[in-house]
Amino acid sequence: MASGIHKMKVLSLYKQMLRESEKFSSYNYRMYALRRIRDAFRENKSLTDASKIEGQMEYAQKNLGIIKRQALVGQLFQADKLVIEK
Repeated sequence: MASGIHKMKVLSLYKQMLRESEKFSSYNYRMYALRRIRDAFRENKSLTDASKIEGQMEYAQKNLGIIKRQALVGQLFQADKLVIEK
């Protein structure tokens, strides 16, 4: 049962991070964040120890806060879109 709860929390956090990363106005930051999030979650996919999972969840929560702040700051100082984005 605890495994199922962890799985739901991890999946929810993963989706939140991806959604927030989509808000970056800069294409390069957006793609880097998406790639980094996917790689980090794949890398830690095989964790089974509850304490390690909780540690990674806390780390991801902190990073989610950073992503939210940076996306907001990026929107305040928007630049022109790149050719690849048009």
